[in-house]
Amino acid sequence: MIAPGTTALPKSYLTATEREEMRHSGLSENSIYIAESEAADLADDDETAWAWFRLAKIPADFLLTLKHNGGADYVRSLGLNLAPAEAAYGPGWLDNPSI
Repeated sequence: MIAPGTTALPKSYLTATEREEMRHSGLSENSIYIAESEAADLADDDETAWAWFRLAKIPADFLLTLKHNGGADYVRSLGLNLAPAEAAYGPGWLDNPSI
């Protein structure tokens, strides 16, 4: 369900049945966003795959890996939610060379 005042979700490549089965099996909404991203990627829709990926709460350690592999500007360019890494590593983690 989309909260009032928010934008619509990206195009879905999963069926309503697939999403419901995922929810019923205990997958979190975050995991379903990742599944949607993977489904869009398999359909060669990179823009939609990234749109779903940006909605997901990416773990702090994965964000840190992205920083180490691509640099701070690369991470910023992805438009990901950086809150998990800020909570884990503190404000300014992205520009701190010792992290």
